[in-house]
Amino acid sequence: MQFRTAFFAATASATLLVGCAGAGDIVVDQSVGITALRSLCPAVGVPEYTGDVTLFSPGDARTANALDVTATITNVRSTCDEASGGAQVYSGATFDVVAMRRDVRGARTVELPYFTTVVRGGNSVVSKRVGSVTLTFADGQERAQTRGTAGAFVDRAAATLPEDIRERITRRRRAGDASAAVDPLTEPDVRAAIARATFELLIGFQLDEDQLAYNVTR
Repeated sequence: MQFRTAFFAATASATLLVGCAGAGDIVVDQSVGITALRSLCPAVGVPEYTGDVTLFSPGDARTANALDVTATITNVRSTCDEASGGAQVYSGATFDVVAMRRDVRGARTVELPYFTTVVRGGNSVVSKRVGSVTLTFADGQERAQTRGTAGAFVDRAAATLPEDIRERITRRRRAGDASAAVDPLTEPDVRAAIARATFELLIGFQLDEDQLAYNVTR
């Protein structure tokens, strides 16, 4: 399915990432070696091609004069407290939806569906929920705005690197040591462990195949 292909391609490099330090972030300290600044909180973002939606009237038209409503997800903000304890880490997010309409005659209400999904390792969907936001245009008003919310739990144990992997990444390396010549992040088992412990909370419009194709090709 076209949506599935584009969605998974997008999750590998989600845009608009906000909130806690991104899961899997690695920083090199030249005086010590490699230190892992991993957060249990999932990175939060909007996958490519899913942050905008365009409605046409009639629905099967794709010309400029058939544009009806356009909407964009923006101002994504996240909250997450990994120090709260417990087996689950909760990550919440808020976002704004800004919409424009072509015909400003009369009051109008538009409801747009959006998804919230947790992705592990860049391509494995752990959970998905679909909600909706409601935009209200007053008579004569071209622009409308509303706020949406999202949230999900991430298993603390699953988001935590195994101790042996963490030790290999953060081990102090001295010049001349055989281990100093090997970057642990290039080792397949280390990379696989980091991927397994990396989660993202992704938010986007729930598009049908035609809407997604329009976003991809426009």
